[in-house]
Amino acid sequence: MKAKQHGIQFGVLVAVLAAWYLLTLPGRINPILLPPPVPVVAAFGALLTTPGLWSDVFVTVCEWLVAFVLGALAGCVAGYLVSLTPYTVRVFDPLIAGFYSIPAILLFPLYLLFFGLGPASKIAIGMTIAFFPVALNTIAGLGSVDRSFIRAARSMGASRLQLFGTVMLPAALPVVLSGLRLGGIVAFMTILGCEMISSLSGLGHRIVELAENMEPVRMFANILVAVLLAFAINLGVSYAEARGKRWAR
Repeated sequence: MKAKQHGIQFGVLVAVLAAWYLLTLPGRINPILLPPPVPVVAAFGALLTTPGLWSDVFVTVCEWLVAFVLGALAGCVAGYLVSLTPYTVRVFDPLIAGFYSIPAILLFPLYLLFFGLGPASKIAIGMTIAFFPVALNTIAGLGSVDRSFIRAARSMGASRLQLFGTVMLPAALPVVLSGLRLGGIVAFMTILGCEMISSLSGLGHRIVELAENMEPVRMFANILVAVLLAFAINLGVSYAEARGKRWAR
């Protein structure tokens, strides 16, 4: 089954590359808009030896890591506090979901005013974006715990801390981990997008700078770096989610 899945994934990747190659044949899409894959791959190989690339990647990854950790911690704590009683769930769960539906990019100018053009504004908006899916999934996960388990633990004299650590957390962990995975991915996408809008450094800033200088080959090489970095982050958080679900079971 896994071999078939990997085969389909590889086939999709080959199809994308083939379409890219066909679209860039002479007489089709202007190479300024879409450069051919061969020079992009060559520029990507040369880019890997450029110190400037790794400084940009370091800035973006640090912004994402700090934003994700802060957002995940805040989301887990808020979700736990909201899930303590059915009343607080009924009051705050719709509020959090409503705020989550607001496009955060609309508020990015406010983050720039408060935190400036540097990494602080990207960390702040990334933390905000990561907070909501983690909080909502924590509320949903803790709210779906079988009440018979909770009553059984309380009847045996379990304290609130023991009840949380031995009953509620293992039962809710799969749903919480799904929220963490989603929060990590959307935080990275948001930070990269905000770097492209207004930033002094980072991978998104570099991509926009190359676009403004009309260097499409180098721009697409940097986009390829961002895509691979997104895949790596998704793979890492998905692996952590799978390990956590196995532990919970």
